[in-house]
Parts: sequence; structure tokens; C-alpha cells
Amino acid sequence: MDFSPSPRAAELTAAVREFIDTHIAPVEPEIHADIARRRLAGEDPWAVDPRVTDLQARAREQGLWNLFLPAGHEGPYAERYGTHGGTGLNNTDYAPVAEEMGRSFIAPLVFNCNAPDTGNMEVLLKYGSQEQKDQWLDPLLDGRIRSAFLMTEPDVASSDASNMSATARVEGAEVVLDGRKWWSTGVGHPDCKVGIFMGVSDPDAHRYLRHSMVLVPMDAPGVRVERMLTAQGVYDEPLGHGEVSFDGVRLPVENIITGPGRAAEIAQGRLGPGRVHHCMRLIGLSEMALDLACRRASGRVAFGKPIVNLGGNRERLAEARIAIDQARLLVQHAAWKLDTEGQAAVEVSAIKAAVPRMAQQVIDMSLQLHGGGGMSDDFPLAGAYATARSLRLADGPDEVHLGVVARAMLAPYRDAAAAEPATGTRSTTDAESSR
Repeated sequence: MDFSPSPRAAELTAAVREFIDTHIAPVEPEIHADIARRRLAGEDPWAVDPRVTDLQARAREQGLWNLFLPAGHEGPYAERYGTHGGTGLNNTDYAPVAEEMGRSFIAPLVFNCNAPDTGNMEVLLKYGSQEQKDQWLDPLLDGRIRSAFLMTEPDVASSDASNMSATARVEGAEVVLDGRKWWSTGVGHPDCKVGIFMGVSDPDAHRYLRHSMVLVPMDAPGVRVERMLTAQGVYDEPLGHGEVSFDGVRLPVENIITGPGRAAEIAQGRLGPGRVHHCMRLIGLSEMALDLACRRASGRVAFGKPIVNLGGNRERLAEARIAIDQARLLVQHAAWKLDTEGQAAVEVSAIKAAVPRMAQQVIDMSLQLHGGGGMSDDFPLAGAYATARSLRLADGPDEVHLGVVARAMLAPYRDAAAAEPATGTRSTTDAESSR
């Protein structure tokens, strides 16, 4: 395995880093401060900030747009909207690019590489009909609209998708949506025009064939955003996470992606690369937190010494450095496995369990070194902590992913145990001969 970035990936990573340092970092604190000010003043905190729009236009001019587009899917889309030269990146090459984006809260949105839009666009690229691509993929790739993914439900344990109670019933030429979803990321954005709704279409089918994914216009009759949710007190404007109700929403049956009963298949194809993206962005977020920690600990003095020389802080910083580097290698391996074998369920579950926990610990350490300031909006650490903690639940909680790893790890032992004699004991002669 050689995880050295390709020349193209190295070029794009450097370009993204320079763009963030030059154009995003100088204005990002002001953008967040203005959102908070508008909220306190009773003004609309979800309004599109013209500075973000300007940054998006500048990113497009520099070819830093839709960099997530996977290799093999570039075609006319990359030529029209795509990646600086019209060729897609594989998962391994995109990983360092995503890491750089993770150092900023708004960079993924600026480069049109933010969740859940990337996952939704990949669904349409891989599974959508031509009509669905024309209606929704083109404007998403063009950045004219935003989207949401509507899966988690408030009244059931959504860690088990078979618990889902929202329905997508096929009635003749229509599909009818009913139910309630929450933690629907993206619905707060004024330009969120479409969601991918997952619901039960055949409750009597095999558990992996019961559900369908349906493209639902957010202005369709019967769709209502009931409220926006906070994640540990953070609204995450301008995208946000909402609770959305669906009351007899009638849509053409052509809005079903691929066909009824295919949602589980689509979800697995969507979530693998998407979890790699999440984890690499979290590594970038962790790098940002560690950089702030090193600056703070080296520049502040307490009890006559720099903070870095007090209370084992050098060791804490070193442990954070090691933890980030370990996590990065684990994610690179999962990305490599996806690229070379086409699937990496166990490896993806491993990073999804490991990386958010690592990020949470590193950010918490940095927050501690910042004292009271770390708890405030004067530094990006409180929001970063909420992001890392949230991702221990989003796209499946830790326990589910650890269960996937454990099941694969224990399978040979289970098979060996099943092959042993029913009594599970050896004869007296065998026992004596082994002494």
C-alpha cells in the first residue's frame, strides 16, 4: 500500500489549503459572528451570506468545485462543473483534499463538497434515472440548490433501520409519503429544494427489501419543516438539522430512485464513500484543534511557566499528534480498500467508530488548554466538539459500527466452534496425552 497522494491529488490539496488560508480563514469568524448577531437580534440567521456566494464563485473560477466527484463518474458532469481538468478523484486521492476542507466549517460548502449534498449527488450519479439527473443533479452540481437526506425518525430507535415507520406507499402511478423525520441535515438552508426520503414501501418483504428512496421536492404539498434542532446548543447555520413531517405527500412514482425496495442497496453504496469524507474532514478539524492547542500552550504563561510545560501538557499534545496520525492511516486504508476492492464495510465501520472518538478527545484537550475561552464562541472549539460528538451518532452510532467489526472478527471463531463436537469436550485419553 502506498498512500502517497497522486500528483493531481497533491496539487488539489495544496490549492485547497491555499484557498482556505487566503480567502476563507480571514472572513469565516466574521460570518459566524454575523449569524450569531442576527439570531440575537431576531433577524433571519439562515439567510445566505453574500460572502459565501462570492467565495463559491471564486472557488469555481479556480477549478476547486465538486472535487468529490468519484473517478469513473466524471464524464460530462466533470467537464461542466467538475474538478480542475475534468477527471475525477478516487477515494484515496480525495481523502487529503477532504482533510484540508475539514479545517474550516464553511469550506465544504464553498467548494460544493458538503454533506449531505455530496452523498445525494453520488446517489443520483450512480442510481438516478436520466430524468432525475436532469431535474436535480444538474442544479446540485451547479450549486444552484441544496438538498437533504431524510432517514432518521424521532419515535423509533433509528440505529436499526428496520424500525422505520415512515411509509412510501405505491398507489398506481403515485407514491404517497407519510411520517416524520428528524436530524435532516440541510433543511434549514433557504436553497434546500429537494430531499431523499427513505420509507417503508413493502412491510412484508425481506428486511433489506422493504424500503424505498424517493426524491421529494421540499415545497411539495404535505411537506412541513416543523422545527430546527440544536446539536449541543449549536444550530449549524446555514444548513442545520430539522424535524420534517410528511402528510399524504403524493408524487409521481418516477420519483422513486432505481425502483421500490432498493433503498438498502442504495444506502450501502452511498454511505461508504460518505463516511470516508466525514472522517477525513474530522481529521482536518482535529488538526485545527491541535494547532490551536499548540499555539495557546506555547504562548500563555501560568505559575511562571508556559502552559505547555505544566501538568503533563507536552505529553497530551504528543498523544494527540500520534492519535491523529493513527486515525489518518486507518482512513487511508479504508479508502484504498474501497478503491481496490469496491467495498470495505468492516474498514469503513472501523473508521466511523474510531475517528469521531479521536476527534472528540483531541478537541476536548485543546478546549481545556484554552480555559474559559474554549467554551465560548471566541474560538471554534465548542462548535468543533459538538460536531465530533454528533458524528458518533450520525451515519450510525458507535455501537452499530463496532458490532460490524466484531461480527467479522469473530466469524472464524464461530465457525470453528460450530465444527467442534457437540459436547465441546475432549476425551480423557486426549486430555492425558496433552499433558
